[in-house]
Amino acid sequence: MDKFNFVRNGMIRLPPGFRFQPTDEELVFQYLRCKVFSCPLPASIIPEINVCLYDPWDLPGDLEQERYFFSNKESKYPNGNRTNRVTSSGYWKATGSDKKIVSPRRNNIVGKKKSLVFYRGKAPTGSKTDWVMHEYSLVNNTGPTASSTENSINQKGSWVLCRIFLKKRSCQKDEDILLNYDSCKVKNTEKGQLQITSTSPVSSSSSCSSCSGITEVLSSHEGGDDEEISGCTKF
Repeated sequence: MDKFNFVRNGMIRLPPGFRFQPTDEELVFQYLRCKVFSCPLPASIIPEINVCLYDPWDLPGDLEQERYFFSNKESKYPNGNRTNRVTSSGYWKATGSDKKIVSPRRNNIVGKKKSLVFYRGKAPTGSKTDWVMHEYSLVNNTGPTASSTENSINQKGSWVLCRIFLKKRSCQKDEDILLNYDSCKVKNTEKGQLQITSTSPVSSSSSCSSCSGITEVLSSHEGGDDEEISGCTKF
């Protein structure tokens, strides 16, 4: 029996002031390896749940925090090796290359981390969301060093450890979209100076490209009437 058990009704409940922030190596060596070989865990802090039976927002725990689960991988086909990652509302899609988790003592690959993104709908036309999952698995490595090929790395056991979190959106993209809608009005004043006004604030680093490079005002004749130019002047 594990010495510490902080899981209540499938949710992690730590004492006040404690935070569970393990590294990749700690998740593989201290938790997943013990789970695969049925050894005592450092603490019963990670619940067991089939993550693909739930949408990410329906999994137990605080949606604003990282959540950790032990899960069993299910095959997509009876005689195949592909993993079933389909939920009721969408599916998890792998992205990027797997990260190798290397033993610091023997310099062997003992685990790997796979990154996945959740899509709503059915593949391959689903819509991408901000939900991310890191899936950790223990592997068999037949090669002597960490430079072994992917063909020599196979998952050991059916247990995986999943870290699921909601990726925070960057506000910079929204600001760039607003800047694209800026409209410039240029007025030729009596003193021959340019006065530029905009309907929305424009940052100094991202000004309207068609308004840059204005150095002088050309008039049809001296002392002519004031002219108002709507839009941005191009040269």
